Amino acid sequence: MLIRQIQLNNFRNYESLLLSFSDGVNLLYGDNAQGKTNLLEAIFLSATTRALRGSKDKELIRFGCEEAHIGVSIVNHGCPHRIDMQLRRSKPKGIAIDEIPIRRSAELMGLVHVIAFCPDDLAMMKEGPAERRRFLDMELCQMDPIYCSNLINYNKVLLQRNNLLKQIGADPSLKDTISVWDEQLIRYGTEIIGRRRRFAEELLPIVQAKHSLISGGCEELLFSYAPNVTENAYAEKLSRGLEHDLFMKATGIGPHRDDLDVSVNGRNVRLYGSQGQQRTAALSMKLAEIELVRTRVGESPVLLLDDVLSELDRKRQIQLLTEINGLQTVITCTGMEEFVQLRSPTDSVYYVHNGTVQQQ
Repeated sequence: MLIRQIQLNNFRNYESLLLSFSDGVNLLYGDNAQGKTNLLEAIFLSATTRALRGSKDKELIRFGCEEAHIGVSIVNHGCPHRIDMQLRRSKPKGIAIDEIPIRRSAELMGLVHVIAFCPDDLAMMKEGPAERRRFLDMELCQMDPIYCSNLINYNKVLLQRNNLLKQIGADPSLKDTISVWDEQLIRYGTEIIGRRRRFAEELLPIVQAKHSLISGGCEELLFSYAPNVTENAYAEKLSRGLEHDLFMKATGIGPHRDDLDVSVNGRNVRLYGSQGQQRTAALSMKLAEIELVRTRVGESPVLLLDDVLSELDRKRQIQLLTEINGLQTVITCTGMEEFVQLRSPTDSVYYVHNGTVQQQ
């Protein structure tokens, strides 16, 4: 998979931009707050329909404008495609593939497979479970359209059920209707739990191999999927938890509360791991993503590295740069010094300044 070109109009701080990428390493450098990450965010959004930093669509539109446009030309298994995305302040985003509008965002997933690695991802091991769930969901949604559809439907039903829980406080007669939402929640949630479990089992040996390589064989990493509830117990626990849900006005049982248990040398890395161990674990999982995509999809993903090298020590920098050999990569950094010191080859270099990009 390759990204050939990106076109932006009124996206973030870019009024108008047309930029081509090489097949290898593309380096974007410049001072902070000039638009480097905005470029990565546009690529990530066009591939996944989700903002890299969790922003809402209206926040991605250039100040003072009502709409923004992203156009990306890609190659997937040798076939060229064009993705167009229209962001609007007062309406849902519009998406077209090869000039044909799509109705569901799930239709886009997997057309171009991107893996993003940001400083926030290094905190995945020391934050709460939401970041680890996001890691699972982002990879599964790009590889498995059925999972993506189930996740979208589950989140919609979960929102409806939570709204109903709030309404029941004012109108207790509505309690009789909650079983309608429970049936759908169990249907989609059960599929999500099973797919996450299989994915974690498939990923584990790859992560372990990467982690052993980075740590020089001195540490053993283990992780396991930690579901909030198992498939067989889902219906019973959801029913038993209804009174608590009514009190809290939120659903407390389901895969929206899942986690990954990660340990290094038998100790929970989130609670007891050093900062270096946490970063090594996060890096190992990201590198394992690359390997899994190559195996499952049959092509290499596009890698987006957002100022992540500055967060790693020299050993981990070298390991990461070794792994991206042969991948189309877009890297942001504030200066060229770290690449010169690492003697890392680049195919294209761009200077980003105040919403403009100049190829060096």
